[in-house]
Amino acid sequence: MSHCRISARIWGVAPVVNSRPVALATLPCQCAPQNMKGKNMIDSKDMQVIGLCRFSYPALGGFQVEHETIEDRIAFLYQEDRLEERFQLMETVALPCLREQTDQNFEMILVIGDTLPTHHVDRLHDITADIPQISIVAHEPRPHRPLMKELINGARKDPKAPCLQFRHDDDDAISVDFFERFRAAVNAVPALLEDNRTVAFDWNRGIIAEMSAQGIAATDTVRNLYVASLGMYVRGGCNLTIMNFRHGIMNQFMPTVSFTDTPMWVRTHNGYNDSRQKKVKPVPVEPLTSEQEADFKARFAIDVDQVRATFS
Repeated sequence: MSHCRISARIWGVAPVVNSRPVALATLPCQCAPQNMKGKNMIDSKDMQVIGLCRFSYPALGGFQVEHETIEDRIAFLYQEDRLEERFQLMETVALPCLREQTDQNFEMILVIGDTLPTHHVDRLHDITADIPQISIVAHEPRPHRPLMKELINGARKDPKAPCLQFRHDDDDAISVDFFERFRAAVNAVPALLEDNRTVAFDWNRGIIAEMSAQGIAATDTVRNLYVASLGMYVRGGCNLTIMNFRHGIMNQFMPTVSFTDTPMWVRTHNGYNDSRQKKVKPVPVEPLTSEQEADFKARFAIDVDQVRATFS
């Protein structure tokens, strides 16, 4: 992976190409919110942003790897070596990007099982203590999607008001400006919000990465409707949630606005990816250069020195 692949071609050239004033001026969705025909819309800065993250929650369903019994699933999820890797990825990848968000006005529900061993629960509280937006909730095993929908709708402060929703995996990162860009994108398409109960917003350019004692190896990619940096607008009075839909086919159920200008997420490939437990084609990655390491820290708040120390 040469330096130009990640830093120059994507992080430099693409944003310039996609920000030409002439191109933007021709887009009807750039009309200002006050020109909307609807009278009940509010600016996205006033919208509640609600997210959901599962941390080894033993749901009934919701996994690509199947188990014969819920006891088998719990035994798999709570293996000490597996949980240690999940904590390492949470601490180095999934949490730093939330701490450094340029827009701190968001909330995230972190779902765990009610039988997660106490020392792991305590550790989880410790590493999230400085992120007040995170609320940890414990539940017994329940059907996956009904519970997740219930949690998101239960978190809405005013169900009659529109809100923005997202998902976050415990081994992925989003760019530090994700929520800022999410709100801006919502404001840019008032006509879609006027005519639809739900609208998806997808930042589909990202990076596949592997973390180790040697640091970070990565490659860039474009993947539509991945979990990270995928958000959904929900109209006030509508009880649909982002968990009503499989993320990869959301565009079959609602208008979807896609952006491909700059990397907006990091997906880690690790020993316990649920989607990679079956036979899959390996993704070639290459060690980051020192300049790319600096880009990772600026864009995703991922510190390669912390990665090396944590995985050593």
